Amino acid sequence: MTNDPNVKETKQLIKDLVSIPSPSGNTNQVIQHVKSLLDEIGVKSTKNRKGGLIATVPGQNETQHRMLTAHVDTLGAMVKEIKSNGRLKLDLIGGFVYPSIEGEYCKIETANDTVITGTILMHQTSVHVYKNAGSAERNQLNMEVRLDEKVKNEEDVRALGIEVGDFVSFDPRVQLTDAGFIKSRHLDDKASVAILIQLLKRIKLENILLPYTTHFLISNNEEIGYGGNSNITPETVEYLAVDMGAIGDGQQTDEYTVSICAKDSSGPYHYGLRKHLVELCEKNQIGYKLDIYPHYGSDASAAIKAGHDIVHGLIGPGIDSSHAYERTHEDALVETEKLLYYYVQSELVE
Repeated sequence: MTNDPNVKETKQLIKDLVSIPSPSGNTNQVIQHVKSLLDEIGVKSTKNRKGGLIATVPGQNETQHRMLTAHVDTLGAMVKEIKSNGRLKLDLIGGFVYPSIEGEYCKIETANDTVITGTILMHQTSVHVYKNAGSAERNQLNMEVRLDEKVKNEEDVRALGIEVGDFVSFDPRVQLTDAGFIKSRHLDDKASVAILIQLLKRIKLENILLPYTTHFLISNNEEIGYGGNSNITPETVEYLAVDMGAIGDGQQTDEYTVSICAKDSSGPYHYGLRKHLVELCEKNQIGYKLDIYPHYGSDASAAIKAGHDIVHGLIGPGIDSSHAYERTHEDALVETEKLLYYYVQSELVE
């Protein structure tokens, strides 16, 4: 367990954020929540046309800028079809697999802002009825939403206001454990959003004058590939995405350190910036792991693909079971916060 006095507040911020539904394409509520938090600490922010949020902290050098980003959008789904049995077929938002949401509680938000709850199940769930209940493929054809309403057919469902294209969000089931773990859906990337809010708060409280004007982008389309690829000023030299470190076989990343990404599916991140981040960790006794994520992309890689001439990097707390029921430890949150604190006060990479 860490002795950092701020980690309890960071965990509560994460709990609050994951409890607000925000699948990619429907993020206004959580963006407004983040904006209100920034207002409380005296940080002005504006929304871009895509619905993301941008805050700028002036620095000593106004001709060379930095940008940090974390994304508030999450995995989710849309209503693909209203079935004749009164259940819903889904179309997924973001890169995950159907087995990871089997048995999950969900919410359907209609166009008139009504929220209806349900459960995501296999059509062939009952072992007393279906011989292939265990072996049938978990896919769009076989999985459906059972609504918590008295519906027997398509007409009953439409009478509730449900229509094709309505957003479906998943119950985060967030829990904070006595051992310092936080487990929940959507720690990717609301854990990092909370960390950036805490960093901005510390900058304000300590009256830190940053060496470079620094922009903080809370992006809202990262899970579908283009959240952080715009609103990058021509003066921006360095761009650091704060996302999650993925844990699994062959990975060094764990739940107790900050993960520094050397390469993902888009290719290597900037070598000089990566070395700079490692040097900051070693100089300031920050626990870190270097890693490669083979099936991953970030706001920073999206910015590079959009043609921006920037130095780009990616860090984040190590998170287990990414794009499923995720978990991390408060130690990883603290180490990530520490690295960012020293990074925003450091010199640009040559």
